Amino acid sequence: MKRIAIQGEIGSFHDIAAHEYFKDEEIQLICCATFDEVFKNINRDPTIIGFCAIENTIAGSILHNYDLLRKSGCTIVGEHKLHIKHSICCLPDDGWTQLQEVHSHPVALAQCSIFLSSHPQLKIVQSEDTAGSAAYIARHQMHGWAAICSSYAADLYGMKVLKDDIHDNKHNFTRFLVITRPQKADLLRSIDMSNKASLVFTLPDEEGSLSKILTILSFYDINLSKIQSLPIVGHEWEYMFYVDLTYDSIIRYRQSIDAITPLVKNITILGEYEKA
Repeated sequence: MKRIAIQGEIGSFHDIAAHEYFKDEEIQLICCATFDEVFKNINRDPTIIGFCAIENTIAGSILHNYDLLRKSGCTIVGEHKLHIKHSICCLPDDGWTQLQEVHSHPVALAQCSIFLSSHPQLKIVQSEDTAGSAAYIARHQMHGWAAICSSYAADLYGMKVLKDDIHDNKHNFTRFLVITRPQKADLLRSIDMSNKASLVFTLPDEEGSLSKILTILSFYDINLSKIQSLPIVGHEWEYMFYVDLTYDSIIRYRQSIDAITPLVKNITILGEYEKA
């Protein structure tokens, strides 16, 4: 049995994504209130695997999780992309006329802004988790409250779905990373099957330093699929660059890493894995 630490409760999108990724495998979820707690669990017990959202097609990158990943010393061994579909649900005895409040994670609320603006009578309340909102309403029998979550979570907690697919943009996907301690990485992925890598590095404050890196990657037929810059606290106008690379040849990928290493500072390979 695999033990998977996720942010959120049973029925959350992390739960759904983890079960999709580890399809046909027996897993035990360790539900955490925060992403910080997810990484603490992985570092406390090397047998625990982390499953962590890193970006969304609408909300963008989860910057705090990049920092947690870098500082943790953990390794990415896989990724999964989940189509996010939001529903609004309430207690079985309630209906639209009874509803006064709607609870959910702030990102979910933002992704349903058009729907919520059409129901101005509902007070919007932020919570830690989508599924957790449904669980709280069901557990405490909070009449007049609604939750925005997945229809799976609504069914799980015995809630009534008032409307499905209430998100503004139907092309709403979240990318999740599968994370573990380095000593367990080879048990969860075959390095020879990898075609994607995530790196973090800093650059010297020199003109054209980033363009040199991009030129070298292009020469080795390495595709830069994502680049995210974050400021280095205490170092004005200096940045860390988180990049995702995809490649067809692991040999040329490794040659490209050897080629850019002398031109960057503090380079770290965060993971080599199969792209979703």
